[in-house]
Amino acid sequence: MQVQFYKYQATGNDFIMIDNREQFFPKDLSLISRLCHRKFGIGSDGLILIENHSELDFNMIFYNPDGSQSLCGNGSRCAVNFAKFLGIITDRTSFMAYDGLHTAEITDGIVKLRMSDVQNVMSLEDGMFVDTGSPHLIRFVKGIEQCAVVEQGKILRDHKINGDSGVNVNFVEILGESEISVRTYERGVENETLSCGTGVTAAALSAAAKKVSSPVSIRTKGGELQVCFSKKEDGRYTDIHLIGPAVHVFEGTLPLPSDKARK
Repeated sequence: MQVQFYKYQATGNDFIMIDNREQFFPKDLSLISRLCHRKFGIGSDGLILIENHSELDFNMIFYNPDGSQSLCGNGSRCAVNFAKFLGIITDRTSFMAYDGLHTAEITDGIVKLRMSDVQNVMSLEDGMFVDTGSPHLIRFVKGIEQCAVVEQGKILRDHKINGDSGVNVNFVEILGESEISVRTYERGVENETLSCGTGVTAAALSAAAKKVSSPVSIRTKGGELQVCFSKKEDGRYTDIHLIGPAVHVFEGTLPLPSDKARK
């Protein structure tokens, strides 16, 4: 069986997108890992299925290259643009993702995604911890371009603050009153990615504790993003939005192996 796939990227975070509203795609984790492999597959930071939802516009199912699941902020923005391409939505949407309901809007190719509220930003002896749908350890640094992201990330991703599941690791440099630079080591990918949507969101909220104000402009290796939010007196963060481009790169077809071949 041949399946149509689409490749999207959001500030360098790239994803395989598949319209699975007819439920034909086998959710085989070894197959997903092969498709995401940059030498033996299509190559991507994750795979996203768009499926029907009984009450919302669509259901977004995201897999990391190792087959694990979490919320993906940049992937969600790509999913919104893909849903528009498929004719499921126009300029506004409500959809289901790993951590629950999200809303978004598209203006001239820029996707403004509403993130879930964050109850608190936790200060640790060795950084800060924030769960923005995916768990993130924040390390503030100076000279971020010289930071050994992969080497340090491999060690810190097993931080026990999130139990045995580990964390994503974000290295953050404050550049101004409303500007930061972020580099991220992503668990599941097990490497540095050019951008991470939940990571830059976590970084922006953590930077607020150091007097960085919303909206926050964020530099990543893959481009620029913006995060805006409101901070409540009790420490909660609400009205969180991740804003940036999501781009259709190319598309193609691939043969799906039979059940026997997958075994």
